[in-house]
Amino acid sequence: MNSTSQEPMPAQALAASPTNLIAAPASVITGAVSQSGKTAGQLAGTLPGASYPPLAAQPTQEAAEGIRFDFNDGCRLVLPPRTSGKWFVRLYDLDTGNVLFESENQGATINSSKRWYVRFRVEVMSIDEGAEGPARQVLSHDYDLTNREVLIQFPIGTLGDTLAWFSYCDVFAKKHPTTRVSVAMSGLIIPLLRESYPHLNLVTHAEALEQKLAERTYASYRIGLFFDDAVNDHQPTDFRMVGLHRTAAYILGVDPKEVVPTLSLPDETRPIAERYVCVAVQATSAAKYWNNPSGWLEVVKHLKANGYRVICIDQKPVHGQGITWNQIPHGVEDETGDRPLAERARWLRHADFFIGLSSGLAWLAWAARTPVVMISGFSHPTNEFDTPYRIHNFHTCNGCWNDPKERFDHHDFLWCPRHANTPRQFECTRLITAEHVKRVIGQIPGFGRTVSLKVVSKI
Repeated sequence: MNSTSQEPMPAQALAASPTNLIAAPASVITGAVSQSGKTAGQLAGTLPGASYPPLAAQPTQEAAEGIRFDFNDGCRLVLPPRTSGKWFVRLYDLDTGNVLFESENQGATINSSKRWYVRFRVEVMSIDEGAEGPARQVLSHDYDLTNREVLIQFPIGTLGDTLAWFSYCDVFAKKHPTTRVSVAMSGLIIPLLRESYPHLNLVTHAEALEQKLAERTYASYRIGLFFDDAVNDHQPTDFRMVGLHRTAAYILGVDPKEVVPTLSLPDETRPIAERYVCVAVQATSAAKYWNNPSGWLEVVKHLKANGYRVICIDQKPVHGQGITWNQIPHGVEDETGDRPLAERARWLRHADFFIGLSSGLAWLAWAARTPVVMISGFSHPTNEFDTPYRIHNFHTCNGCWNDPKERFDHHDFLWCPRHANTPRQFECTRLITAEHVKRVIGQIPGFGRTVSLKVVSKI
């Protein structure tokens, strides 16, 4: 369909006839209540919902004749009710040249279907009753972040995802240098980043509400893994295709080139004088475990035989559900527990390398600039950051996490979508051998060599 020849349609007809719109329908609310029965205020902040601070109930930018608009979670536009005449509204994508939406109405609340970074143009014309000649232009606004406030929102409760996405907030801020960028995120992670990124306003969800950021932001973006977003309303491309971290770049409209975040630690000193390796064996799902029954035991023996102390930095020494439990490997030194992330990062900063899974501590090791040996089979190698020490076995079933046909179940600890309850369950990592891991760690420069260490206070 050629969008430029699209005939204007009544607002309610547009809501009911999405095939008449290019790409996907916008949500149109006639009057104060939508067809789903939700008010405009209730719709603000829904889908993906409570994982993020709520948006302002009404658009934050004022225009002539009572019109309000903003770009918080898509383009939002409120046209006040009219008893005579009509409004004509059109939304463009400035970069693609497509008309995304058109409507004639006597008052409506409009929210674009696409909630990721789009440079919208908003046009509103008044078709005055009885007036002769062309419609009167009331609003013509091109998305422009110059001297504006932007809020980027992360869900809390995840370490790896946040570290994976964070650098792209910095890339976004540098792309728009006059923009004041706030990032709402977990308060446990903010101390690791605040000093390195003074130009970003890092706030918790509670602080975002206290500062009333949503009430004054010109644009906001929600970063997440949107598993069921089949029409790509919340992400321009499925995260399973581009990688867990790079999905943030696509949502924010910046270069998806991998960028490692910079950590600031209150204590940069070396925790122990001897050479050591950090390991982490726990994860939130059994699919992430290294399920080879003797794998960790053999690798720990190998590390110790080559002169390393082996330090486990998991939060929990034992973790699992039901009859499936994973415990700290025999022979490692136990530094598990509820420790500050800065302490974990300090251990990682000075480790010769880290061995772990596709989990948060692997992303923390990556951020600490520590060589990462990652053992993973349920995810495809493109899913995580690049490391020359990625261990993956393509001879087995693998990559179910990145298969859009296989919906990950956060509530099923034993999730194995292709081979659950069969002898092949978790073969993706069960068939990763200790010999494979030992061969890879042997490729790390300096592995096993005796060197003199100097304890330093700063790196």
